[in-house]
Amino acid sequence: MEALPSPIQGGVVEGVTLQNFLVTEPRPRNPLLADIAKRIGLAERTGRGIDRIYTGLLRYGRPAPDYSRSDATSVVVCMSNAESDMAFLELVLREEERRGRAMSLDSLIVLSRLRQERRLTMGYIAPVIQKSEQEARRAIEGLVEAGLVEAHGSGRARAYTLSAKVYRGAGRKADYVRQAGFDVIRQEQMVLHYIDTHGSIKRAEVVELCRLTPPQAYHLLRRLKAAGVIVQHGVKRHAFYTR
Repeated sequence: MEALPSPIQGGVVEGVTLQNFLVTEPRPRNPLLADIAKRIGLAERTGRGIDRIYTGLLRYGRPAPDYSRSDATSVVVCMSNAESDMAFLELVLREEERRGRAMSLDSLIVLSRLRQERRLTMGYIAPVIQKSEQEARRAIEGLVEAGLVEAHGSGRARAYTLSAKVYRGAGRKADYVRQAGFDVIRQEQMVLHYIDTHGSIKRAEVVELCRLTPPQAYHLLRRLKAAGVIVQHGVKRHAFYTR
């Protein structure tokens, strides 16, 4: 995948940084010149060119534009010339048809990052879309409700992955099963390592260790117990498990 750099003379406008350029209101260097350009149709009045670049790339399944090479004297944006992911575009179009409106840039950024990173937490998502955690939570939970994203765990440890629906639509069903299978294996290994290190484990400790909900932790422990790998001592909230 090759990225094509497009330098623009002049650094970013004062007050705009790589950490806020998605959410900062447009600030033309020369307001009068900008207004003239808008009036004669050479520039859009909203001034949200960055949004349009991001949306244009992400909805086609391409990586987000990269502005990291920008400095005080020039703005450099690198845009990938990778082939479009038509399966992903079809998924976006179907979701937009269901909603009756275009998918938000926040949603497209989250879906794009999940395609790359596989699993994200709220602490990672909020800075990526340059919003507060409350706004980021609304964006990601909207994707969960739409069946595009799955949530794992609870509280600040809650993590998110693309759903089976997305992998199926992209023709990558095996990837979803592989990811889910790896998660289960990793969680079992973490529990066993914890027991080997500390002698025993409780369900609340499994919740914290593996970033699961209490019911998920219960089923994980029950699965290990049924396999004869661990032994339960006590019952209900007093229960703990050893090798």
